[in-house]
Amino acid sequence: MRVCVIGAGVVGVTSAYFLARQGHDVVLVDSQPRPAEVSSYANGGQLSYSYVAPLAGPGVLPSVPGWLLRHDSPLRFQPRLDPHQWRWCLQFALACRASVAKASTAQMLTLSYLSRDVMHSLLEQEDLAFGHLKNGKLIAYRSPELLEKARALVAYQAAHGADQQVLDAAQTVAREPALAGMGTSLAGAIYTPSEEAGDCRQFTEALFDRLQTLGNVQCAMSNPVSGLQREGRRIVAVNTRDGDIGADAVVLATGIGTRALLGPLGHDVPLYPLKGYSLTVPLAQDDTVAPRISVTDYERRIVYARVGGVLRIAAMVDIGSNNADIDPARIGLLKQQVLEAFPQLDLRQAIPWAGLRPATPTGKPLIGRSPAADNLWLNVGQGALGFTLACGSAALLTAQMGEMELPLDPAPFKP
Repeated sequence: MRVCVIGAGVVGVTSAYFLARQGHDVVLVDSQPRPAEVSSYANGGQLSYSYVAPLAGPGVLPSVPGWLLRHDSPLRFQPRLDPHQWRWCLQFALACRASVAKASTAQMLTLSYLSRDVMHSLLEQEDLAFGHLKNGKLIAYRSPELLEKARALVAYQAAHGADQQVLDAAQTVAREPALAGMGTSLAGAIYTPSEEAGDCRQFTEALFDRLQTLGNVQCAMSNPVSGLQREGRRIVAVNTRDGDIGADAVVLATGIGTRALLGPLGHDVPLYPLKGYSLTVPLAQDDTVAPRISVTDYERRIVYARVGGVLRIAAMVDIGSNNADIDPARIGLLKQQVLEAFPQLDLRQAIPWAGLRPATPTGKPLIGRSPAADNLWLNVGQGALGFTLACGSAALLTAQMGEMELPLDPAPFKP
């Protein structure tokens, strides 16, 4: 089967790779000259397989008013005269119910564990350099009350295969000495020894380079897609700047751009851009100031991960910002909050970045056939977990398209 995959971020490149490995002829198309130039470029770097609870949770809505009134809030909301924005926000609010969040967490864990296994299998077969570390993860809490609430989530996730430990402040600092800078504001942490980290862009580039060596793959980069040509129930061509591409099947791994391509076909999807920011901080070879274990500052919603010779710091959710422009005020706030936790960290050479996370209200990606056409498939909506879920999402999509044995129940992720 000839498959056209649109989008060369981490989700699109992994999809193209696994489809090609399954024997399909693949055409990978992207508007950028290189892969991972947009949302996959400088994200958080954590491969957070055991911590995939959705943003929509029972504790979120009560916190929103306080977040919106604080200048140092991890969440910023810019209301727009956009029905899609308000519809997405309403769906998000409904997804914050405890029963929905609990079910979504369990479903996401099946996909993340699949992704972990597929990633490990891939790395046994391919030599991919992306600063990969199996260094564990600490979710640090400032509030004793929130740490106690986290115990319940640890118990719930343990029933689904997660191996996690609850640590007090002294145990946390013993595990990661760099957290001593938080002083008495540190209540404790959840430690997950199996978590990993790496550079998403480097992973995507390395897999893309491997993809180009395969005889059944064509990469059409710097080639924007303008639309999908449908006849009856089938997509017969992908319209691009360099001409039409015919295919037996089409895969959209187009992130936020998905709605623009599906809209003319009458299929709307609940995707909305959640803007996030990151800092890439160069580290000296003998650095002891930055954490060696991946860290999430829970209340500040800031993640820290060593990837190669840098520390990647990512944070914040801006709802209502439709571009990836860097807001200097948000970067300034991020630097201030980072130095409160790691006061000795040198941020003078930190490189700022901003990107749009393509998110669904429930946090669950959309993987499967689009109702708009029989041969149109989606692999979108991984949000902040694109790197973590990419391999599992690609494996599930490949199995569905090839009518193979499915590695998990696809129903929770049906578009």
